[in-house]
Amino acid sequence: MRAMILAAGRGERLRPLTDTVPKPLVEVGGQPLITYHLQHLAAAGFREVVINCAWLAPLLMETLGDGHRYGVKLQYSVEPEALETGGGIKKALPLLGDAPFLVINGDIFIDRLPELPQLADNCLAHLWLVDNPPHHPEGDFVLQGQQLLADDKPGSKLTFSGMGLYHPQLFAGIDSSRFALGPVLRQYISQGRVSGEHWQDYWCDVGTVARLQTLERRLADKR
Repeated sequence: MRAMILAAGRGERLRPLTDTVPKPLVEVGGQPLITYHLQHLAAAGFREVVINCAWLAPLLMETLGDGHRYGVKLQYSVEPEALETGGGIKKALPLLGDAPFLVINGDIFIDRLPELPQLADNCLAHLWLVDNPPHHPEGDFVLQGQQLLADDKPGSKLTFSGMGLYHPQLFAGIDSSRFALGPVLRQYISQGRVSGEHWQDYWCDVGTVARLQTLERRLADKR
């Protein structure tokens, strides 16, 4: 199985750090944020990883290189401008192959990767959901057992973690080159073709300077 790290965003909420450094290279705990993902992927047995990039892409590619120092082979899907989550994955499909693949947002932090299931028959995606953080109290999706539901009952939704297992067919028939992933997922959730699970290990959306500082303190306390 191959993996993809979404890393093309500008990182507006992390400015001024991201004015001169691409968001995945912002350091926490003494190393770039994205290298934690690469280490986790290598430890889990992944050998081929795709990274999409746009903002300061040459710096990102020069810093990470071909990935050998992390135990993986890196390929880059370069976007002239960020194509959003869905568009970025669709553009990278030729590098990801015909089998299901793992996608991780580059601006989250986890202590380990989740166990990867096999997609059930007729299922096009499997999402990991987390408890709603203070900055996103309304959540994203309803989870009942291992099935995501289309109905949005108040107070029943969990937040999408930014980790998902996707079949390439999830993007079949989409003509647009720039689009968000959420509406695509909701379309197939309504058809009962998206499974999920509640991820209860440590997870942090490192989307702001304040949350980056909180994570820095956590890592310092663990040292």
